[in-house]
Amino acid sequence: MKIELIPAIDIIEGQCVRLTKGDYDQKTVYGSPLDMAREFESLGFKRLHVVDLDGAKAKHIVNSTVLQSLASETSLRIDFGGGIKTQEDIELAFKSGASMVTVGSVAVTQPELFLSWVKHYGADRMILGADVRNGKISINGWKEDSSEDLLPFLRKYTDAGVTNVLCTEISKDGTLQGPAIELYRCIMAEYPTLHLIASGGVSSIDDIRALDAAGIPAVVFGKAIYEGRINLKELISE
Repeated sequence: MKIELIPAIDIIEGQCVRLTKGDYDQKTVYGSPLDMAREFESLGFKRLHVVDLDGAKAKHIVNSTVLQSLASETSLRIDFGGGIKTQEDIELAFKSGASMVTVGSVAVTQPELFLSWVKHYGADRMILGADVRNGKISINGWKEDSSEDLLPFLRKYTDAGVTNVLCTEISKDGTLQGPAIELYRCIMAEYPTLHLIASGGVSSIDDIRALDAAGIPAVVFGKAIYEGRINLKELISE
């Protein structure tokens, strides 16, 4: 497969968790983030997607010490998101070992600030988080829906030089009901050079194969790993 495979670790109170549809009341705890990261590394994965769910709720980074341990005790290239609202948050993320940061809410509420960060740090280190519910971009840990429609929102930023987009279909996230492949096809048809990272709903290797066949550049997946739906050794060998 050509698709880039990115396992996910979501963090609440220092533990690896998964939510269903972003609902903090539908939480399953899976233990130590570092143990999971080491397992991913031992299997041959190169990259890791880390989300600070406490940070997303608090609107500033909370779990920087966890990020620091993941970065210092594995060789995984980490993209980090959740609660990045200020330049101080970005500096803390990079200082703690992140290679890239994912920014969503600020891109909606303060577009000029987000673009200044892209210019300052470089498009290769910034990922635009485009979390979608009912066709609208959702912000602040998925607690609020904005008035922004997905495709015009992406146009604004791709025209300004953004190259990496993480798109989560919230209604799919954590449900193990399959990814929103048609949504991602639509995005790639509109923006064929975009490095699009699909997220949400992956339940099996077949889902990842389908995304690969659709020409999607990268995929983030988490719950299917923790629930034993995906054999990671089989996946990494394809």
